Amino acid sequence: SIAMGILVTFGSYMKKDVSIEESTEHVEIFDTIIAIMAGLMIIPAVFAFSGGDPDTLQAGPALMFITIPKVFASMGLGTVVGVLFFLLVLFAAVTSSIALTESAVSTFEDELGWGRKKSTVLVGVIMVALGTLSSLGYGPLAGVTIIGMQFLDFFDFLTNSVMMPIAAIATCLLVSRVIGVEKIEQEVEVDGQPFRRKRIFAFMIRWLCPIFAAIILASSVANAFGIIKM
Repeated sequence: SIAMGILVTFGSYMKKDVSIEESTEHVEIFDTIIAIMAGLMIIPAVFAFSGGDPDTLQAGPALMFITIPKVFASMGLGTVVGVLFFLLVLFAAVTSSIALTESAVSTFEDELGWGRKKSTVLVGVIMVALGTLSSLGYGPLAGVTIIGMQFLDFFDFLTNSVMMPIAAIATCLLVSRVIGVEKIEQEVEVDGQPFRRKRIFAFMIRWLCPIFAAIILASSVANAFGIIKM
């Protein structure tokens, strides 16, 4: 999300003769630096103000909307810092939603032959409906749960713990079984560039990554249904 916002801003100042590949390298480095700095600042603060309660240290929506506001409330000028923080979260969410919306709209256009306007309206309605449920999940709809989760927690679980591992497994199978690892290797070496970790890449994409993604998927689902506890 942060990288996308940086890329949009940085791209607006790019000259026509500047390489996209070279430019995105700088964006990725800058995004990594921001992520590291955010972790170094937020994680110690959460531990310091959590009071040692393990329930307040859980990741996901609870950390974002329960624990971190408590941290800001305990700080000097916490209100100002909190407003700025959630304003940046809003910008990150908007930039991410643009990319995700484009993917969904393109799918409707390509697979169903719909026009761009019709596809955009449908995706927008779906986003507003699901977003409304998520925003009310810790408010008026707090009593409505799915497998013991409020709407926001459930959508977070569904996307991060179920859909992402499935997408990772599908990507590994697409690369290793459909496209073929050899073709990927040829693409990397197309201009005589060395692919020094060719064997490691082949092993990981064929075996290691799909196996670990499957383990993550199975353990996440089992944890959600109370079969195991993580």
